[in-house]
Amino acid sequence: MLQRFFASMVRYAVIIFTILATLQQFGVQTTSFLAVIGAAGLAIGLALQGTLSNVAAGVMLLIFRPFKIGDFIDNGGVVGTVTDLSLFATELKTADGVFIVAPNSELWGKSLKNFSRNPTRRVDIVLGIDYGDSIDEAIEVAKSVVAGESLVIADPEPQYVVGEMADSSVNIYVRVWVNTADYWTVFFNLNKGIKEACDKAGITIPFPQRSIHIESGELPK
Repeated sequence: MLQRFFASMVRYAVIIFTILATLQQFGVQTTSFLAVIGAAGLAIGLALQGTLSNVAAGVMLLIFRPFKIGDFIDNGGVVGTVTDLSLFATELKTADGVFIVAPNSELWGKSLKNFSRNPTRRVDIVLGIDYGDSIDEAIEVAKSVVAGESLVIADPEPQYVVGEMADSSVNIYVRVWVNTADYWTVFFNLNKGIKEACDKAGITIPFPQRSIHIESGELPK
C-alpha cells in the first residue's frame, strides 16, 4: 500500500517539476510563475476542498491502516475487497466482480468494518424447530453436524443455546469459531448439514404460520 501510494505522489511531483523545468528552459521566469501559483493557491485550495480532503484522508489511512490490500471491508455504503489505494481514492471489487472507486474521505470519515482483519470469526447458524419438537434432540443433531466439520476450531468451544421463542418456531443459536478464510465454507456446510440431519431425525423446521380464531355472533347494525 505504501509503495502504491507514494508512487502516486511521486508521479504528480515529477509532472509539476518537469513543467517548471521546461518553462525555465524556454526562458520563462519560474520565480514569477511560482508567485502567481502561490497567489492563486487559496482559490485553488477552496475549489479543490474535496480533492485535498481525499489526499489527507489517504495519508490518514496509511498511518492508521484500518485495512490493507486484499481485505474485505464495509463502511455502510461501500462493500468489497480492497484492490488499490491511491492518492485520491481507493479501488475495490465486490463479491460479484463489480469495480468500485471510493473517495478516501468517504472511507476515513465513516465507521468501517474489516472482515479480514482478525484471524478468526464466529459463524452463527439459526436453527428454528417446531414447538412440539425436543430442544435437546435438536441440539444433539446440531452437535453431530458440527463435530463432522473439520474446519471448526475447538477453542473457543461451539455454543448451542435457545436464543428466541419466535412466533412460529423455537430458535436455537449454533455458534462456532473458524479461521477467517474458512468462514463462508463452514457457513454453507453447516446450513446444509443441519437441514439434512434434521430431516433424517424427524425434526420439523416450521414455516411461518398464524392461528386465526373466528367467534360467531351477530354483526352490529
